[in-house]
Amino acid sequence: MATAQVEQHIALNNILFATDFSGVSENALRYATALARSHASQLHLVHVIPPEPWDQIPLEPLPKEIDRPWLDANLRMKQLAHNSRLQDVKHHEILERGRLPNTILKIIQREEIDLMVLGTHGRTGLKRLFLGSVAEELFRSAPCPVLTVGPMVNPARSNDLAIHRILCAIDFEPASVNALPYALALADENRCELLLMHVVTPMPVVEPGPFWYVGTDVNQRQKVDQELIFERLRKLVPVVPSSCQVQPIVKFDLVPEGIVKVAATCDVDLVVMGVKGSSPALASASAHIPWATAHEVICGVKCPVLTVRS
Repeated sequence: MATAQVEQHIALNNILFATDFSGVSENALRYATALARSHASQLHLVHVIPPEPWDQIPLEPLPKEIDRPWLDANLRMKQLAHNSRLQDVKHHEILERGRLPNTILKIIQREEIDLMVLGTHGRTGLKRLFLGSVAEELFRSAPCPVLTVGPMVNPARSNDLAIHRILCAIDFEPASVNALPYALALADENRCELLLMHVVTPMPVVEPGPFWYVGTDVNQRQKVDQELIFERLRKLVPVVPSSCQVQPIVKFDLVPEGIVKVAATCDVDLVVMGVKGSSPALASASAHIPWATAHEVICGVKCPVLTVRS
């Protein structure tokens, strides 16, 4: 079993803030600017204009002087650059045209981005099935960690960006183990409490029959399982930084619901979790799956979610 090594500091030299100029992006900007200011980072303000239908035809592109979508986006980007939240923050604007996930990934590589921050409208149900989630495409394919501000995050909360409690979801898979050092480093840096949480999904009874037996030891067996998982969680962090407290938590629930419930009852300021990495093409397919765990958590919690891909 791999154990997490505590990093003394997370290097955030370059932060990418992806915006669509909507209200959810404005909410995410609060976190992007706060992080850039506290880490003395360069903040890259990025907007990607979707390709026009005629872009698929090998013709000369329109001159920017008469390209209405480009002119509108350029004006909005200039307005964003003068946002009062960007005072004392090193920043510059990047405006490009192309398919959003692929273009963002190229910018991440070119600018050596350490963290991406974005907001999401949190599509669910049929909208998600047919339209997908751009945010999920990005956090599953981006090589850097991604901080996603979901639709349930109250803008008033982002006025106070102090982190007092972090929840790190652990399923013992490589992705969540990769995310744990970030959670530890942030807990150490903010001198706060870290909740290490594992959710056990109850196994449903498919077809009760004459040989099906509930037994009277279900609670006892859950207690035994809980202690075994507690021990596995403790072994992940053999040395706890003196500046923070680490508390293991085991819940028996559906995974997304369990994480959302604990985040709410414990008043968590940040959720950290691992996600399985994939190519842009596969990430696009994943973004249409209605029951993807990370997406459900982002849509349900009232705090930002930091995802680290495997």
